[in-house]
Amino acid sequence: MVGKLARTSQLASQSNKLGHMLKHISRSLLRLLGWTLLEPATRPDKAVVIAYPHTSNWDFLYTMLGKNVLGVGAHWVAKDTLFRWPMGCIMRAMGGIPVNRRERTGFVEQMAAEFAARQHFMLAVAPEGTRSLTPGWKTGFYRIALAAKVPVALACIDYAKREVGVLCYLDLSGDMAADIARIAEIYAGRQGYRPELASPIRWIS
Repeated sequence: MVGKLARTSQLASQSNKLGHMLKHISRSLLRLLGWTLLEPATRPDKAVVIAYPHTSNWDFLYTMLGKNVLGVGAHWVAKDTLFRWPMGCIMRAMGGIPVNRRERTGFVEQMAAEFAARQHFMLAVAPEGTRSLTPGWKTGFYRIALAAKVPVALACIDYAKREVGVLCYLDLSGDMAADIARIAEIYAGRQGYRPELASPIRWIS
C-alpha cells in the first residue's frame, strides 16, 4: 500500500514537472513567434469554451500553445463508438468525452449532466462546426451553457494582431438576439488566417 502511494505521488510530481516545462516552452515559442497571450484576470471553475474565427489548420498550433500556457484543460465530445478499445484510453486522456447518440436524452442534457457532476470543467464547442465558411453559428454551445448555468469563454486567434487566448467569460442573459449581438461586438475586428472563411456571427438554427 505504501509503495503504491509512493509511486502515485512520484507520477503526480513528474506530471507537474512536465506541465511546468510544457508551459514554459509554449510561452517561449509564442514570444519567439511574436504572439501575445490574452487572459482575463479571473477564471471560473466551469465554462463552455468557443473559439473564433476558425479558418485554418494553423489555428491548432496556436490554440495548443495558448492552451498550454493558460493551463486550460478543455474537454471535447465525440460519439461513444470512437472510445472503444484500444483508442478509448487515449481519447479520454486527450480530454475526450463519449456521447451516446442512441439514448433518448439529448446532447444538451448529457453535457449539462457532465457539468453538474464535475467541480472543474471546461467544454470546448465549435460554434461554426467547421473551418469552412458557413451562413452563421449553431446554437449548441449556447444551449449547453444555459442548461448548465455556466459562462461562455470567448477565445480567439487573431492573426492581424498576433493575439491568442480568452477575451472574456460572458454570462448569458437567455435573450438569444441580445447575446449573439454582444458576442459579435466582443469579436469585432478579430481576424483569422483566412478572413474570407470567417462565418458571420449570427444564429442559423
